[in-house]
Amino acid sequence: MMLASTIGCRVRPFEAGCQPCRPAHRHIAGKRVTRTWSARQRIRPKASEDDAARNDRASELDSFPPILDAEDTRTAVARWLNPDEEELTQGFEMPIWDHLDELRERVLVGGIAAAVAVLTCFAFSKDLVLFLEAPVAQQGVRFLQLSPGEFFFTTLKVGGYTGILLAMPTVLYEIIAYVIPGLTRSERSFLAPVVFGSSALFYLGLFFSYEVLAPAALSFFVSYADGAVESLWSIDQYFSFVLVLMLSTGLAFQVPVLQVLLGQLGIVSSRAMLAQWKYVVVGATVAAAVLTPSTDPFTQTLLAVPLVGLYMAGAGAVRLIENRKAAAGPA
Repeated sequence: MMLASTIGCRVRPFEAGCQPCRPAHRHIAGKRVTRTWSARQRIRPKASEDDAARNDRASELDSFPPILDAEDTRTAVARWLNPDEEELTQGFEMPIWDHLDELRERVLVGGIAAAVAVLTCFAFSKDLVLFLEAPVAQQGVRFLQLSPGEFFFTTLKVGGYTGILLAMPTVLYEIIAYVIPGLTRSERSFLAPVVFGSSALFYLGLFFSYEVLAPAALSFFVSYADGAVESLWSIDQYFSFVLVLMLSTGLAFQVPVLQVLLGQLGIVSSRAMLAQWKYVVVGATVAAAVLTPSTDPFTQTLLAVPLVGLYMAGAGAVRLIENRKAAAGPA
């Protein structure tokens, strides 16, 4: 981008007639000299002046700080919002109405898949209830229906949550198939690892919550009440506790995915992530206190420790990505 050059401009710097050269006015030897840059070229004073004056003005101009090209000053967010032309997919255009038709079809397919999964899980809802009661079934806890229809609405809740979890791969596929034509080549290269990693971490969080977190929290409550009161729990409140705990743990396990996305886009480096480890420990403790429905510190610690470990693993993954980019840069 080449900007205009003006020598000996007699217009005041903020008058309308001097707008094109306002940022580059300089006063040298009682004259106003405008120096502007293109991406690779400096504009010098007019050749009609004598060589000595030209050399003096050139030395003065060299002391000014360079004006960077717009492409060099763009942030990572700006590069993501406005990618380079060579990164975009060529030869793919679609009118807005075709986009809306495709969106409607994919939403319909995802909705049908979720509805079929929910109805199927509702048909086996009693078996799912027995499966979710297993963490405390051997500890003498009895479940009661405290109001008419409580168990029925509980089975609806269990079938709905389980069906949505089973339909999630289909829903994710429809979302990815819709947005992938608008992604750049670099974004497509890490889309599959991010999606599969996110899904694996979410289901790993569910498994960790069911096998470790929920039994530990429930055992604490049962042992604390032992000898004082009999454990007769509401079936609806129990499943609300377990389902919220499992879903919040699955969502909390998405921390490495967010780190990889930020690192891939160049927004945050691994060095910056590792430098904030003290705040991460405090944040993980607070997040565990918010995400876990129980108030005992033991359950919160069981969730906070894996969160810190996942954060460190995510920072390590970002470091690997940075090393790979650095190794591929010179080539």
